[in-house]
Amino acid sequence: MTEHTHSDKVREQLRLVPDAPGVYRYYNKNGSLLYIGKAKSLVKRVRSYFNSGRAHSYRIATMVAQIDDIQYTITHSESEALTLENNFIKEHQPKYNINLKDGKTYPYICITKERFPRVFSTRDRSDAQTEYFGPFTSVKTMHAFIELIRQNYKFRTCNYSLTEANVKAGKFKVCLEYQIGNCKGPCEGLFPEEAYLQNIAAIRKILKGHMRELIEQLEGEMYAAAEEYAFEKAEVLRVMVEKIRAFKLRNTVVSEEIDAVDVLTVDRLNDLAVINHFHVTHGAITATHSWEVRIRFDETDAELLGTVFERLVQDGELGKELLVNVDFTPEDESSWTGQIKQPTRGDRKMLVDLSLKNCRVLLEEKVWKQTLKKKDPTEPILEQLQKDLHLLTLPRHIECFDNSNFHGTYPVASMVVFKGGKAAKKDYRHFKIKTVEGPNDFASMEEIIHRRYKRCLDEGIPLPDLIIVDGGKGQLSSAAKSLEELGLLRKVPIIGIAKKLEEIYVLNDPIPLHIDKRSTSLKLIQQLRNEAHRFGITFHRDLRSKGTFVTHLTDLPGIGKGSADKLLSHFRSVKKVKEATLEELVAVVGQSRAELIKAAIEGNQI
Repeated sequence: MTEHTHSDKVREQLRLVPDAPGVYRYYNKNGSLLYIGKAKSLVKRVRSYFNSGRAHSYRIATMVAQIDDIQYTITHSESEALTLENNFIKEHQPKYNINLKDGKTYPYICITKERFPRVFSTRDRSDAQTEYFGPFTSVKTMHAFIELIRQNYKFRTCNYSLTEANVKAGKFKVCLEYQIGNCKGPCEGLFPEEAYLQNIAAIRKILKGHMRELIEQLEGEMYAAAEEYAFEKAEVLRVMVEKIRAFKLRNTVVSEEIDAVDVLTVDRLNDLAVINHFHVTHGAITATHSWEVRIRFDETDAELLGTVFERLVQDGELGKELLVNVDFTPEDESSWTGQIKQPTRGDRKMLVDLSLKNCRVLLEEKVWKQTLKKKDPTEPILEQLQKDLHLLTLPRHIECFDNSNFHGTYPVASMVVFKGGKAAKKDYRHFKIKTVEGPNDFASMEEIIHRRYKRCLDEGIPLPDLIIVDGGKGQLSSAAKSLEELGLLRKVPIIGIAKKLEEIYVLNDPIPLHIDKRSTSLKLIQQLRNEAHRFGITFHRDLRSKGTFVTHLTDLPGIGKGSADKLLSHFRSVKKVKEATLEELVAVVGQSRAELIKAAIEGNQI
């Protein structure tokens, strides 16, 4: 692609691009933003896109072909351009920019820049006046660092503003940390600032991984103290050296000779890529970070690495040597003077493999989470239920029945429906038992099963994938009898669940089926049974309440069943009748009856 294939407007803009640092932006004919970039020299970078002798990737070539307008903003420095570029990309999210996302919000250890600096862990890197060390992929390792530091170098944990004036004015008092020996009391001027800053300098060396230098320094102090017969001080220094050496040994991955080395690897799975970065100091990984990239335009591995490489160079985070897992040459080779290697053996290859392993773990975790989000969370439960009950089809539509009566009075039944493992409450149904006299659960179950599925057949209502009845062999046999009469027994599977031992009964098998009590499928069956019971009891109590209310009403002189039915029909429930005002009752049954009923309600006669 050359500038001659573009419009006169673009060619004119290319001639006017200045030789200065800044941010450039490409737009298409419709004015849509295509790409945002930063450069040390705008003229060199922008014109490089239109150089016919340069082979661009598919993503860049596609983008360049659409450019119809070039805009740019000049800055004082490349660093300022990077900041502006990041702000623009976050705000506009151009189509052809590689969108780097942090793989995880890892914690850092920070040292504040104030008089008597504080040291603590954080996940927020927004304060420019604070030094950050990390990130730490292992929170356990981070806490081990902090514990090592705290044991050997006492630092304050308070948030006091320890200015010289505040300390001299005696605004602060030592706290419990001082009493237990974790702090030396700088808030009351008990610890000199110079000595405190020496401790902070040692902490900084530990966090940067320069522990060998620190150990040598402490050993020198230890021998000097011993020569002066300051044996207590020498013993303290010896213990400190041993702890630091032990910690260093635990965290050394490869040879200590590998120092100031960075590792940058990329791996991809489906349309997702992860770039991982290690910083290695004296054989120990002292910093690590990862970024996710959604592949949109067949970006190459080298392009992805290049995006992170530029960021690390700009932030000054690269050492003297960079190890990679793919062929990679930076676009601007003058931006960094270190060496780039693709090792094939030895400790360096081991570091690359370890970084790649981190990429793969993050990729698989991310893809697994995406798959989990797309998949219906109830699907595995239904699959387990199908397996436990030996069903031919997945039971997406389940109907469950329960009977309820009180000493044979007000016999009712309920049906609840679950679709996709969730309650479909609009499909719930209540039944008043019509043909059964007395407390006969078996006959009641036979009646409601027959009524429900005859109606399904008559009205073309879809049949369930599974029927559950609350009860053992007796209720199951009664329900099966109705299904047999309707010709549905071999079309719809049916089971019963007995309350006491949570046993599952199936047809033609006297031995109950025992499902693991921890099984999600049994929990789903129990949930259906309990919901059917709750729904039936609620209906039954309502009927009993209405029946008692009607009886008490009709016992009042001058009030008959007709008046009671009018009240219940109008107010819909006993509770609302009792809450009604006299005027509302008058509107339904007339003045005299209303006054009689109101007096009975207020006197708790009904």
